[in-house]
Amino acid sequence: MKPAQTTPNAASATGTAHIVERNIQALLEHERVKDQQKSWQNRIADVVTGFTGSMAFVFIHLALFGGWIIWNLGWLGLKPFDASFVVLAMFASVEAIFLSTFVLISQNRMAELADRRANLDLQVSLLSEHEITRLVILVTEMAKKMDIKEAYDAEISELAQDIRPEKVLSTIEKNEARFAQQQPGSAPPAA
Repeated sequence: MKPAQTTPNAASATGTAHIVERNIQALLEHERVKDQQKSWQNRIADVVTGFTGSMAFVFIHLALFGGWIIWNLGWLGLKPFDASFVVLAMFASVEAIFLSTFVLISQNRMAELADRRANLDLQVSLLSEHEITRLVILVTEMAKKMDIKEAYDAEISELAQDIRPEKVLSTIEKNEARFAQQQPGSAPPAA
């Protein structure tokens, strides 16, 4: 009995196409390599941001600030060391400054990653559009040779033209400007 042969389109054990599995593995490997290339500053920012975004951080702060407040209100019968809570406010302010900086560092890196992914998505979409346009041309020519009347549809001629991204962006910008002008209370467009 011969073992089953796998074809490029065969589904894997997870039910997804082989090419999908390959693409997922390639993207994961790329992310792993990028993660290893992070600077020590970004690694620290990620660790701090990860911890400060956890419930453990919340519980620690509830215990510390709650204990501080209870102690300094005199409820424990101990002498207050910060009766006016000025030191607590200063501590919280300094902590907020550092935490917001760490969060911004992580957000900037995440935005950069999102931009790279969006660029990849755009490039794949443009390539797909180009390939589909070529297929429309090929199928239309075959349909004309077979004398199929739909091959002469005007919409097919439009679909057989390459889309220029710069023209699409220009059209989007014009429509957005027109829409903004129609909104009540909108500012006039910049010159």
